[in-house]
Amino acid sequence: MRSGMNRPIRLMLFVVAAGLVFGSPSDAEEAKAKKITYDEHLVPILRDKCFTCHNPDKKSGGLVLTTYTSLMEGGSSGKIVSPGDPDASSLYLTVARKQEPFMPPKGDKLADDSLELIRKWIAEGCLENAGSKAVVVNKPKFDISLSSAAVGKPEGPPPMPGKLPLDPVVRTPRANAVVALAASPWAPLVAVGGQKQVLLYHSETLELLGVLPFPEGHPQVLRFSRNGSLLLAGGGYGGKSGKVVVWSVVTGERIFQVGDEYDTVLAADISSDQTQIALGGPSKVVRVYSTKDGSLLYEMKKHTDWIYSIEFSPDSVLLATADRNGGVAVWETSTGREYVVLRGHSAAVNELSWRPDSNVLATASEDGTIRLWEMENGNQIKSWNAHGGGVQSVRFGHDSRLVSNGRDRIVKIWDQNGAQQRAFEAFADVGLRSVFAHDGGRVIASDWTGAVRVYNSADGKLIGTLDANPPTVAERIEKSRQSFELAKAKADQAQSAYAAASEALQKAQAELASAQKAVTDLQAAAKTAADAVPPAKMKLDQVNATLSAAQAALPVKDAVAKLLAESAAKAKEASAKMPDSKDLADFAAAAQAQAAKAAEALTAAQKAVSDLQGQAKAAADGYAAAQAAAAKASEEAAQAPKVVEAKQAAVKAAEQQANAAKAALDQAVAVMTAAKAELDKWTAAASPTPQASVSSGK
Repeated sequence: MRSGMNRPIRLMLFVVAAGLVFGSPSDAEEAKAKKITYDEHLVPILRDKCFTCHNPDKKSGGLVLTTYTSLMEGGSSGKIVSPGDPDASSLYLTVARKQEPFMPPKGDKLADDSLELIRKWIAEGCLENAGSKAVVVNKPKFDISLSSAAVGKPEGPPPMPGKLPLDPVVRTPRANAVVALAASPWAPLVAVGGQKQVLLYHSETLELLGVLPFPEGHPQVLRFSRNGSLLLAGGGYGGKSGKVVVWSVVTGERIFQVGDEYDTVLAADISSDQTQIALGGPSKVVRVYSTKDGSLLYEMKKHTDWIYSIEFSPDSVLLATADRNGGVAVWETSTGREYVVLRGHSAAVNELSWRPDSNVLATASEDGTIRLWEMENGNQIKSWNAHGGGVQSVRFGHDSRLVSNGRDRIVKIWDQNGAQQRAFEAFADVGLRSVFAHDGGRVIASDWTGAVRVYNSADGKLIGTLDANPPTVAERIEKSRQSFELAKAKADQAQSAYAAASEALQKAQAELASAQKAVTDLQAAAKTAADAVPPAKMKLDQVNATLSAAQAALPVKDAVAKLLAESAAKAKEASAKMPDSKDLADFAAAAQAQAAKAAEALTAAQKAVSDLQGQAKAAADGYAAAQAAAAKASEEAAQAPKVVEAKQAAVKAAEQQANAAKAALDQAVAVMTAAKAELDKWTAAASPTPQASVSSGK
């Protein structure tokens, strides 16, 4: 039952497991990376080029190189090697002809492979033979100390990583418990202890920003410097070795290391003025080193059990240390003398945290309590039961709130009076570490399964997770490639759908324009048809009037024609009876002529009536046709707006479909662009980049 196991046992198991997983500097590894020694490698080079002038008989420049001891003693000008630092060793600089006098003074420069052997021999600690131990002078690459303690936000932009390697050093089937976790005090940056590595994540985007190799073993503790420019890691191999390493946050350069423990480092910190580094662990001894030259300043041997937590006060005046037996001590950093012992916890104290003003110290214990201590007299000023089964971590934020994690698997935020402000969703296993992000807006926490979660401090919602066992760059490239290809295929589909929707929209818009034009045309046609009705009616009326007049005159003409015909007939008859009467014959002829003329007039009138009747019928048909055309045109003109409305609805629907298709296309293109950027990012990460040395100094 892992969750019921107490922390010391679990930690020992974890350390042992880490040793089994990661391995230790075995004989096989040592054989693989063969040591460069004076006896085996340097003597042949020096005998060939240097012994002639630098031997016990000649001692040119007071320097003898024929023995290891005399070489290490140096000559008249002092030591010629600085173990661990070839660039500070005149032996290497002169033979490499980087510094005068060039050696050998006569003849050609040493071969490159010989120069590399000399350089590596110095860098690896100037071993005399295969059984020797490296004597490395741990000189930092530059002075990291500050003129005063960094207690507030430094000027300028906060330090953030530049272009650092992103390929993990180790990739295993599953993550290990994350016991090392830290957040930059001023930047959106989180450090997660992985396996033989430290992972740097952006606390807002959750993006992996860099991988810092830690070949010394597994990081057990991580600390950012108070100004956020440095990152410290302590760890090692359980029961084998332990070291503390310091990197530049911006460059990822490994600039300093201290400690040569025979067991893993469990606790470490760097003072805010960056002049001291303190470490501790299973040795029960607190060791404080100078960052100037790596020398041991003093040791504290008061603790009776494994040291679990170490932290300098923000003003660098005090150093607090805690152990597995519940012991808490506070020391003066200037002298190493005991300042006060804080008694009260009945079980292991797993973590310490100073309030930003350096006046209050928080302690988290397996006894389930968080306690606050004032530093005037070392009195306990507050204590509360925080986590059932034990508190694994506690950290102050800039606003003096506290965040804690524990065996109950729940991360919690507290005010300074011990009042709980928020509790977050429970982890799957025992909670191990928790920290505030730089602005207090987020909480980052870890558990025994290796899960690292990021929460919103305000509402407690889970924002995301950080991978303590991230994929390799090659794996990311392949996954990104697949994601890009899938995104591109979807973008192509979306492009086709958008093109079809756009075409449909254009067709609908063309039909609407045609319908709108038809409205105008039909309205004009209706007006024209309506305008044609009155003339047709007028014409019909005129023809009918003429017809009526002609028809009215026809009976008279008929009567006249009949009377004249009868008169002509009687005159003719009378003339026939009196053939000799010239007057009667003339009258009869005249009457006959008048009758004929009347008959012709009647026939003409009858024909005119017939013609007018035809014209009237034609005019009536024209009038009816005009009325019908006007009615039809009016109906068509009345229906046209309805067609327009239907076309407008069709256009609106087509626009919605086109807009939806465009939105889908934009989203698909955005996803594809992001996938391409991700692919480019990891492809670029696979390219060789300058990387800080990961030498452990062995």
